[in-house]
Amino acid sequence: MPGAKPGRQLLRQEVVEGIKRYILEQRLRPGDALPTEPALCEALGASRSSVREAVKILDALDIVDVRHGHGTYVGRLSLSALVESLTFRGLLSPDDDFQVMADLVDVRELFERGMADRIVSLLSEEQLDTLDGLVTTMRRTGAQDGHGFVEADRAFHALLVAPLGNELIGQLSMAFWDVYSIVAPHLDGFTHTDERETIAAHQNIVDAARAGDITGFTKALGEHYAPVRRRISEARARDDGRS
Repeated sequence: MPGAKPGRQLLRQEVVEGIKRYILEQRLRPGDALPTEPALCEALGASRSSVREAVKILDALDIVDVRHGHGTYVGRLSLSALVESLTFRGLLSPDDDFQVMADLVDVRELFERGMADRIVSLLSEEQLDTLDGLVTTMRRTGAQDGHGFVEADRAFHALLVAPLGNELIGQLSMAFWDVYSIVAPHLDGFTHTDERETIAAHQNIVDAARAGDITGFTKALGEHYAPVRRRISEARARDDGRS
């Protein structure tokens, strides 16, 4: 980059790796405090500016959490950086836009269908009631409401995989949902027919899970994602026709 000094990037990356190594070697957990800036400088043999730059990079990746006036802590290790990267890729060009959405739909369905038997067996009555309530919210607010419908949809899919107790699957599932929700508005409008199909598919998912019907559960998931794939395919065809 203009004005960058030779070796600056390498040194900064070395400090980044040094801080990551320190976290691992000390077996620190999310929320644990890191040493002060002077202590990190001494431990890593790096200048204060290099440590500050490294901490900024790690903060952006959620590996560390800078709490101004309090110190630096091990971060939540979320997938926000992945969301940002995939979203940017999806918005970069129409071709990437459609491909990213198609890929995300495949991965989201893969998680839920691949774990269908476990999800159905692990969902509690309380969780099923909550899922029913979220479908009711979607039905009451409607897609035109915007936030209410979308938030209920997100909460529904978050709760669907929650019984698995797999934090990575939960984070990935929501990361892919978030990216899709950001990129999806570039498709043509979500019609009332799409809305009815979406709500019905969500209700069928809950009903099948409550009945312990794994076949019905996976069928309902397919019904949920099929219209999304259709919209992506139609949007891609329209874009190809204009080019």
